[in-house]
Amino acid sequence: MTTVSQRTALTPRHLTRTADRMSFIYLERCTVHRDANAITAEDADGTTHIPSATIGTLLLGPGTRITHQAMSVLGETGAAVAWVGEHGVRYYAGGRALTRSSALAEAQAVQWANIRSRLAVARAMYQLRFPDEDPAGLTRQELLGREGRRVKDCYRAQSARTGIRWHGRKYTPGDFAAGDPVNQAITAAAQCMYGIAHAVVASLGTSPALGFVHSGHELSFVLDIADLYKTEIGIPLAFDVAAEDEEDVASRTRRALRDRINETSLLDRCVEDIKSLLLQNSPGPAVSSDQDVVTLQSDGGRKVAGGRNYGSTTDSGEDEAMLW
Repeated sequence: MTTVSQRTALTPRHLTRTADRMSFIYLERCTVHRDANAITAEDADGTTHIPSATIGTLLLGPGTRITHQAMSVLGETGAAVAWVGEHGVRYYAGGRALTRSSALAEAQAVQWANIRSRLAVARAMYQLRFPDEDPAGLTRQELLGREGRRVKDCYRAQSARTGIRWHGRKYTPGDFAAGDPVNQAITAAAQCMYGIAHAVVASLGTSPALGFVHSGHELSFVLDIADLYKTEIGIPLAFDVAAEDEEDVASRTRRALRDRINETSLLDRCVEDIKSLLLQNSPGPAVSSDQDVVTLQSDGGRKVAGGRNYGSTTDSGEDEAMLW
């Protein structure tokens, strides 16, 4: 078989856009390997081929084994990989970004580093979640208070709509079964959304750690983005699933969430929301995500072309190109 080192490396122009990918694929009790630029899932029923460039997030459930070559192709295509538990999911690893440009990462750092712009982004996130309210002028404490009340109102509204009795949000880390069926469904939906949000954040080249609402955690920005769709998609869907049947809530929630994400084109929306939030009032021109350009920082905020030796010049005064 052809070795990985002999294959041509993929470029951004060869990769499927994040918004055009499947939100996630869940596998369990199988061996995941590589066949050319596809991954294969082999179990007792046979072998299934899955084009790796079409995957947003690959969820590996109990009983799965994955080879080094499979991880290699998933990394090349920018797919995120999460090892998950039997009832919930937890994100552990991801592939490289689908973009070569650092524009969004730099815009995120600029917005995050300034206290005022960081609060402005947090207000914009609140308004994305609750467009009927104007958060202008609200402090962080007021934002948190209003968000908490709106989420409680959402729980009560969904309880009334579905007829499920609601006794409050209860989740015990490490003990998924401790919650009632609707709490289990909410947990499963939330954890899946964290994995999906992490895949989009990573694929755009932004930092999962630099959050505007959450802070102090390696996935702060992931939690920010996942929460944008909590009251609109995650919580209502969890109540719907729990109302249908109390058995096998976690897996049914995952399947229902995957379908809902595809129906609503949520990945496309998530990409646009992140760009809108990070590029608002951002200085400098927008940079295409498929540009493969390296520049060097100079004085006065000026950028100069990379790949040149600025310590030596030719007789004509022109910079020599650096050859590697």
